[in-house]
Amino acid sequence: MSPVNAPDAPGRLGEAVDPLQLRSYLIALDKWLEARRSELEALDVAVQESEHADELTRDMALSLQLWQSIQTRYRRLLQVWDRGRVSIREREQLSSLVWGRLDDDTWSGTAASGLSLPEACRMSDALCGQLRSRLQLDPAGTQAVARLRDLRATMERLRDQVGLEPPQTIAAAQARLAQLEGRLTMINEKAGRGGDIGGLLGPLEAEAATFERDLIVGGVQRRANAQAQQQTAQRADYAQRLRADLLARSQQLDELVAQVVATVSSPPKYAVPDVTALGPVPAGNPGELEAYIVRLEKVGQAMEFVSRAYSDALRGSQKLANELIMLRSEADQHQLTDQQLSALFAVADQLMQRSPRPTETLTALLDACRYYLSWLAGQPGARGTVD
Repeated sequence: MSPVNAPDAPGRLGEAVDPLQLRSYLIALDKWLEARRSELEALDVAVQESEHADELTRDMALSLQLWQSIQTRYRRLLQVWDRGRVSIREREQLSSLVWGRLDDDTWSGTAASGLSLPEACRMSDALCGQLRSRLQLDPAGTQAVARLRDLRATMERLRDQVGLEPPQTIAAAQARLAQLEGRLTMINEKAGRGGDIGGLLGPLEAEAATFERDLIVGGVQRRANAQAQQQTAQRADYAQRLRADLLARSQQLDELVAQVVATVSSPPKYAVPDVTALGPVPAGNPGELEAYIVRLEKVGQAMEFVSRAYSDALRGSQKLANELIMLRSEADQHQLTDQQLSALFAVADQLMQRSPRPTETLTALLDACRYYLSWLAGQPGARGTVD
């Protein structure tokens, strides 16, 4: 069972990856996936035969799931790669697939969700190293030299990972790394003196693998928490802006309602929703914030309904005034000077001046004016014609 380490990924997130570098990476990743699968099969057999199978099964299952997730992303990379026929757009997409989060449903809701492809590969290396150590399998199958080489490579990865720690945890991480490196130095010195180091390698390998895994998972969790905090802040800002908009809209609706009540004899009977009844925007709890936004949006929908109802009523009243103007214009066009028609217009003027306007009475009166005007225009001797 020879150990294999994942290849280094090219490029970075947000930049178009170099095609030649990606080609080499895909070839190396394919070989790594094949070798890792063989290694996992051998480890699985060893776990089942181990006296500690119950303790190791979870890590074994996690390793297999992680391998499957990496292979799924690898296949997606091959689809977009399309044998090298890539433009700048595909190269940017390939970079996103390498450095973006794994989107395999297998990882939804687990502690490792949100890993990038390189992080997933490093975690796979760490998990397999931990399993080999706990099963007391010699990765090289011969001497401890290869195990020391792997430990030195692990320490290099740990240095890189520790450098990504935030200020509040980096000191503790550096101290733990220094302790592991000190033990590795001691083991190297003992090996150089010809001492037996077999019993020292296993515990150090297990601790280093666990530390690396903890660092990777911690980084993923920090990114997820930062993203969640950013999303919460954005949603809180949206809620504040929506609330302010609804408060301003509420004042406008109050003015519209007052105008309609004063103008229309039979206005709608809808109340303007009270935004202040919802209280201030909640802080700190994303669940309460989302529920508050839902209520705000429902208030906005209710305001839209009220606005349409009162606006339609106001337009109906204004339409009657416009219709009276048009009837007068039509009578002037045909030079009709009938006294009864003038009397009807005078009554309509008086009704228009009332507050509120008797819309139903005005509608009937204007209908009468329209029919009477049409009749007058059709009488013999009437001046002009009605279109």
